[in-house]
Amino acid sequence: MRNLFRNIVLLLAAAVVISGCRNKQPKAQAVAGVTAADSLVVVKVKYATGFTVKDSAGMRLVSIERQDMGTHRKGGMHRTHNSHSKHGKHAESMGSYHFALVSADDVQVPEGYTKVRVPIERTLCMTALQLSNFTVLDALDVVRGITGTKNMFNKDVLQRVEDGRMVKIGMEGEFDTELVLAAHPDVIFISPFKRGGYDAIKETGITLIPHLGYKELHPLGQAEWIKLVGMFIGKEQLANEVFSGIEKRYNELKEKAANVKYRPTVTSGEMHYGTWRAVGGKNYLAQIFHDAGADYVVKDEETAGENLEFEKMYALSANADFWRILNSYPGTFGYDELKAAEPRNALFKAFRERKVIYCNMRKTPYYEISPVEPDVLLKDFVAIFHPELVEEGYTPKYYKLLK
Repeated sequence: MRNLFRNIVLLLAAAVVISGCRNKQPKAQAVAGVTAADSLVVVKVKYATGFTVKDSAGMRLVSIERQDMGTHRKGGMHRTHNSHSKHGKHAESMGSYHFALVSADDVQVPEGYTKVRVPIERTLCMTALQLSNFTVLDALDVVRGITGTKNMFNKDVLQRVEDGRMVKIGMEGEFDTELVLAAHPDVIFISPFKRGGYDAIKETGITLIPHLGYKELHPLGQAEWIKLVGMFIGKEQLANEVFSGIEKRYNELKEKAANVKYRPTVTSGEMHYGTWRAVGGKNYLAQIFHDAGADYVVKDEETAGENLEFEKMYALSANADFWRILNSYPGTFGYDELKAAEPRNALFKAFRERKVIYCNMRKTPYYEISPVEPDVLLKDFVAIFHPELVEEGYTPKYYKLLK
């Protein structure tokens, strides 16, 4: 019995020692410098140029900058603005915006930053691009208002508008301020450098978050803005994972197309009201053409592009192998309709050889979801330019050869 009692005592003593070591482990980590900041999901920006992220002292510091104001451009100077209105909200005429994302209201944020309590629970979206970010992150519950439902295909969004979970606040310059306030948004995502019209909303005192994904020139840069939205709604990890998949698929296909021996030429756009809107040679679309193994006929350094007369565009595009067109046509669009719109269209090589690439926004959710599917856009173009690089029987989602 004595030996048995002694063994029990020894076992209990050992258990106490082991338990004590385990309990001391967190203290050792704290001494090593583990802080609240270490619990934040790491968000790294790889392609987007319009926003940056820095984690500091348990908060996330996000800076959003208008790209063409932070870089040198022809005929301009390097400019960066950093100031606030008397309410701490940023005016749309400024070039830089700074936000401190915090998990508690009593956190002190650095000077020059607007405090935002995250995750936000309610917001409004002003563009389809912004809405696409919430869609792909399965976060439509956070969106309480949108500008409208024209060319909207998402049945979930349409149902939410019908039953009142989302309200239509009107278009830029004609926002219904009462509906905006009734939605009780924590913040509002805006596109301040497009048509504008945000004066009335700024008067509400609601924090405005610029979403400048539409200004990105790299297809993956535009899609990477899902990380920005992810930080505001508490879905950073999901945003990282979703973007990682987009990036992987895009770059794998881009690498295949980079090795093609034949690179066809491609032009884009069509005549509207007497002019041809031609995207610039450094445009988002031009980059996708290049990555799909084709060469865009416009070689300038412009990004937004310009309106050209037919003769100028014909000189550039007459012998292009392919011709890309995106429009919203009521009905079936074909070569007869293209010729009827402008008889001289029949002069193009791509018209004669039936190599017009077409997407009808009335029949596909182009602006609604394509901003977060650059990999799908790329695959559509690769399937046309180099069909041998995609699986047999591939069905394009957005673009296909016009019949």
